[in-house]
Amino acid sequence: MPPTSMESSPRSHPLSHVDEYLAIGQSAGVSDIHLGVNAPPLWRLHGTLQPIWTDAPRFTSDQTRALAEGFLSNLHKTHLNERGDADFAYANKFGRYRTSVVRQRLGVDLVFRIINTKVRTMEELGLPEHLKLLTRYQNGLILVTGSVGSGKSTTLAALVEQVNKERREHIITLEDPIEYVLEPKGCHITQREVHTHTRSFAAALRGALREDPDVIMVGEMRDLETISLAITAAETGHLVLGTLHTGNASRTLDRLLDVFPPDQQEQVRTMVSESLRGVISQQLIPRTDGQGRVLALETLTNTPAVANVIREAKTYMLPGIIQTGKKQGMQLMDDALADLNNASSRELSSFGFCRSFVIRHSDFVI
Repeated sequence: MPPTSMESSPRSHPLSHVDEYLAIGQSAGVSDIHLGVNAPPLWRLHGTLQPIWTDAPRFTSDQTRALAEGFLSNLHKTHLNERGDADFAYANKFGRYRTSVVRQRLGVDLVFRIINTKVRTMEELGLPEHLKLLTRYQNGLILVTGSVGSGKSTTLAALVEQVNKERREHIITLEDPIEYVLEPKGCHITQREVHTHTRSFAAALRGALREDPDVIMVGEMRDLETISLAITAAETGHLVLGTLHTGNASRTLDRLLDVFPPDQQEQVRTMVSESLRGVISQQLIPRTDGQGRVLALETLTNTPAVANVIREAKTYMLPGIIQTGKKQGMQLMDDALADLNNASSRELSSFGFCRSFVIRHSDFVI
């Protein structure tokens, strides 16, 4: 069992380097480590933020500034001084970390997301077997969605790794920062980091289209230009995998389409209806025994019925189509949560936990 803050010994003095905090967090199996002004060292264990040591003093602004200066590269110090923040992947002998250093009212804060350096397979993540079919398309758009910390990057890496194992093609990943380092198996792999190798996702995606890609993974699809380029790439013969911060399939498609001006939406709806391959929306639900979290999935695959409601701007009808599309492997998030709630001995989750995550409360029954 990983230690909790109550089991850790108190520490009266701060450690001298961020690597020491990261080593402790890595061994405890936490997801994030926070080193912030006027707060003790914190970690996020199974989704809950808590002190690493119960009696640790709060950091001063001088202490967090010294920690930042002790590991930031000259480039990232420049970003911090000019922009007020620096986001990048940091690696040491213990592992890799998605890192954010920001200036705030009291000083400098540091947050580290621990990256599992081993790319987990779809089987290890418990992803349904039929989702492998999505990775076998030669073109089209696959979207992995969910809130921050829901495991999107892990799922996306598993999908890309499935392609890497089965095909002999060129994969380009565009990330901010690079999280999982992908080792070539069958494919040639190019990984580019925004703000390090390119100025933006849109610029990187435009450049990728000139690099003879077969598969393009876009770490974030937030702005009009990036989304437009991704849809065009999917329609012109590339398999594009991307993420959005949305909770289910219908919200995902609404978000995707609503970024376009009204006079373009009819054309874009037609393009998406033809190029979409599937949407995977996910949440991580706390276990009642406190031993981690479990994955809940909503899955949508494109069918003639799905394509029709996208073209006609009737995405509100998607939950009904998903509900009746179980033979095609589709599943509503609320049904996934109900299944977790009804799991044998109910050790995985509880009614209270699951109900707090549902999309349509009135339909959640056990």
